[in-house]
Amino acid sequence: MLRLEIRKGKVLAPPLKKLSFPILSPSKEGFDSKNIYNAALIKERNTVVMLYRAESQDDDITGRIGLALSKDGVEFLRHPEPIIEPEHDYEKKGVEDPRIVKVGDTYYLTYTGYDGKVAKLCLATSKNLVSWKKHGPVFDEFPQTNNWTKSGAILPMKMPNGEFKREYIMYFGDSNIWLAHSKDLIHWEYMEEPVLRPRKEYFDNILVEPGPPAIMTDYGIVLIYNSAGMHGGVKKYKAGIAVFDREDPTKLVARSEKPILEPTYEWEINGWVDNVVFIEGLVEHEGRIYLYYGGADRYIGLAYWE
Repeated sequence: MLRLEIRKGKVLAPPLKKLSFPILSPSKEGFDSKNIYNAALIKERNTVVMLYRAESQDDDITGRIGLALSKDGVEFLRHPEPIIEPEHDYEKKGVEDPRIVKVGDTYYLTYTGYDGKVAKLCLATSKNLVSWKKHGPVFDEFPQTNNWTKSGAILPMKMPNGEFKREYIMYFGDSNIWLAHSKDLIHWEYMEEPVLRPRKEYFDNILVEPGPPAIMTDYGIVLIYNSAGMHGGVKKYKAGIAVFDREDPTKLVARSEKPILEPTYEWEINGWVDNVVFIEGLVEHEGRIYLYYGGADRYIGLAYWE
């Protein structure tokens, strides 16, 4: 269980520990030979399953999704071929940035479908983590951002009370974060007003974007989020925590004043996109909470809480 302290609207989290090296780097050749980053994680029995974004040196596709498995959560064995590739016009330039939950016997994967101009939040389902059925963009239109919806973090349980009782919720978007709700995890309706925005005087002063799937806790609904901000004239991506009310997922209860994760190592500072740490995967494994993140849009790193 994630241990937080909520004090006067502030989230206080224990310090994260980071491995000083990437746990995965680009391959010498193949679909993940240029960049490998922004991974979704889920645990099946005693195996940690990773679905990661990969780019090849051989073309201009901005993302395919690869599969890797691990027993200890640190050393991963990669599948040699991607398991999800661009097929449709809305994703013809890339399938990117997966996030995964399991409800019942079905896996639900949100990902970014990029057509070269617009990044749309898309959905796919699977029974076995290898064969995926694509359901297309989650929203036909989203006027608030000219249809740029990009990413979604689902809470993998129905809301027990409140306005969305017996429905699922999802935090989604890029720039601001919005809320959507669904009765079946396939068809979603969105709320028009953002539930989380950038803050001028803080680390997240340019944009905010969901991180791993949301978590229901005693404190409220915990959303680890990614952000970008200007710091000394340099744009940097850092991560924070937001907590929403257990019954009203639009109501922000508390938020990080300082980032929980930021670029410090050379491989997080210099890469395909400099000064980036970007979390999308979280699992509890062997007494730790593991957070998996992209480093400088080129590597996959690992941070953890005991």
